Amino acid sequence: MKCPFCSYEESKVIDSRPTDEGERIRRRRECIKCGKRFTSYEVIETVPIVVIKRDKSRQVFDRVKLLNGMLRACEKREVSIETLEKAVAEIEMAIQNSLDREITTVAIGELAMEKLRAIDEVAYVRFASVYRDFKDINSFMDELNRMKSEK
Repeated sequence: MKCPFCSYEESKVIDSRPTDEGERIRRRRECIKCGKRFTSYEVIETVPIVVIKRDKSRQVFDRVKLLNGMLRACEKREVSIETLEKAVAEIEMAIQNSLDREITTVAIGELAMEKLRAIDEVAYVRFASVYRDFKDINSFMDELNRMKSEK
């Protein structure tokens, strides 16, 4: 591991511990040349997931975009960032565990709505209203009535 301070290519590991429920390993390192300490993270290399957008264009899955969309839906709601990060991690894990290397935004949106519905119903409705692009009040009311009947 190259030292970020002096660019020397050798360092020793001082401490290792798991983070993110064992998804990553945090390592404290010390440069052998300059003696300064720095942190590195070790993660399992995964094959990138390609997202097929509504206009048929493709881009690499970005968990930050998903988290930002869910954060907007939870604005002014009592939902912790940790809860949303856990939901995004679960969605990402589900996508990674599928055999497909490509997924549509529709499928990702459905996964996000499923998680939000369990977390906060108002956030779910907000997300669904943007995601499903309700054309009028009747389509919005149909969704609310469907939610109400499923309780």
